[in-house]
Amino acid sequence: MANKIDFTKPIIMGVLNVTPDSFSDGGSYPSCNSAVDKALIMIEQGASIIDIGGESTRPGSERVSAIEQKRRIIDVISQLKKVMPKTVIISVDTTSSEVAEAAINLGVEMINDVSGGKDDEAMMSLVAKHNLYYCIMHMQGKPKTMQDNPLYEDVLIEVASFLQTQAKKAIKAGIQKDKIILDPGIGFGKTTNHNLEILKNLKKISSLGYYTLLGTSRKKLFSEVSLANNPVDRLPGTCVTSAIGVMADMNIFRVHDVWQNKQAIDVAYAIKNI
Repeated sequence: MANKIDFTKPIIMGVLNVTPDSFSDGGSYPSCNSAVDKALIMIEQGASIIDIGGESTRPGSERVSAIEQKRRIIDVISQLKKVMPKTVIISVDTTSSEVAEAAINLGVEMINDVSGGKDDEAMMSLVAKHNLYYCIMHMQGKPKTMQDNPLYEDVLIEVASFLQTQAKKAIKAGIQKDKIILDPGIGFGKTTNHNLEILKNLKKISSLGYYTLLGTSRKKLFSEVSLANNPVDRLPGTCVTSAIGVMADMNIFRVHDVWQNKQAIDVAYAIKNI
């Protein structure tokens, strides 16, 4: 029986990219042990979900085969499952049902699909069959070219419409509504102004009737607003958006820097609920 996420308070999802080329932490965990150690540190710092990815989706990235994704993540998942608290959930960041199925067989309880169900038609039915949590993200285009020239007539309306459409497809495929999580996809096929517009109006996403996820951690928009060119220098900006997300009723915060964002989230939550 899968763990249930307690959505009564904001939740932290710790990012664990076991990839050589992710924009921020690519190549940081060259061994299975180093990846597991990092996950345990994030859990100790307050992460309730660990999101493991074997394929970078940074702008300009090339696709990675399902076989290679599995090679990167399987040992990490199986080893982490042995040592992590039973209350923590593992999510796998993939658009491939083949990768998802291999992870599900190891006890993974969430699939984080940055294609929102567009890449692999088998994904939604697979998630439904195993009664998992399913995160649907909005992305215009594909990672390799998504930042070339993203255009919208109204970014908020188009993002919200896509998320609602895909959520309805997921329900039709058999996924329970309370297992669906919507992510507006900050930085995925969007200019800085598009991202800022979404962040200013996050209530439009959190009011769609589903649980939600915000992923701004170390994103390029912070360098364009405040000249923080090194991803690790974008922590203050990330914490600001985490606090804004709490005020806008977002549920899950996908971050690289767990304890720092937890402090920002806890303070924002305390202010909001005083």
